[in-house]
Amino acid sequence: MKEKRVLQPPGWPRPKGYVNGVEAEGRLVFIAGQVGWNPTAEPLAFSKDFIAQFDQALSNVLEVLNEAKGTPADITRMTIYVTDKKEYLESLMGVGAVWKRRMGKNYPAMALVQVAALVEDEAKVEIEATAVL
Repeated sequence: MKEKRVLQPPGWPRPKGYVNGVEAEGRLVFIAGQVGWNPTAEPLAFSKDFIAQFDQALSNVLEVLNEAKGTPADITRMTIYVTDKKEYLESLMGVGAVWKRRMGKNYPAMALVQVAALVEDEAKVEIEATAVL
């Protein structure tokens, strides 16, 4: 990616853990929703732990991005789908530690959406992303 610019309207409070918008120029990479399973394990299995699923889902997003020769810093937009907002909020310390380890200080434009269910019955979280390389 050439360069990206965080979009922060004057007078708006600074968001924590995301940005309001990102302007970027380059090659677009769209990453489908990734759930928290190990895609190379047989059979595919999920941890019962939300943080472990979040960690694996984010790892899977980054593995797909790596195929395009991208890095976490190239992610400009992310949507996180959870089946239980309360469980997500109770897990914020662990989620933050996973984020820091995998994403560093890169905070894309993000949305968190609670859904009734995900396609995989055992999935608690699914993450999709857009990157600009």
